[in-house]
Amino acid sequence: MKKTVAFVCVHNSCRSQMAEGWAKKLGADALDAYSAGTEEYPEVKPLAVEVMEEAGVDMSSHYPKLLSDIPNKVDILITMGCNVECPFIPCSYRTDWGLEDPSGGPIEGYRQTRDIIKDKVNDLIEKVRKGEI
Repeated sequence: MKKTVAFVCVHNSCRSQMAEGWAKKLGADALDAYSAGTEEYPEVKPLAVEVMEEAGVDMSSHYPKLLSDIPNKVDILITMGCNVECPFIPCSYRTDWGLEDPSGGPIEGYRQTRDIIKDKVNDLIEKVRKGEI
């Protein structure tokens, strides 16, 4: 049975968008993936879109969303490590991935973040498929 997952960050412009992109590409059979932020932001960071495209994940249609734009109850809630105090979102599993924000840095930082997120998403998918989450 599929699990609904929400990846949450402050602006929903980089890390949470990458996580949503990976989850949709790698775990469509196991996850219904969403991402959102706690504050409005005008666009997904162009370098985030670029490095995901390098890895074969098309995020050209992604845009920042707020918590009110995603389901108000999810199975899994993952925050990205931005010290976000999220409003209460009902879920059965919650964790924080503690990821550094590459925003404002060189493209290599985005690539490193992309690869870390891919590994974390693969681990999440495996746990869902095994029924551990």
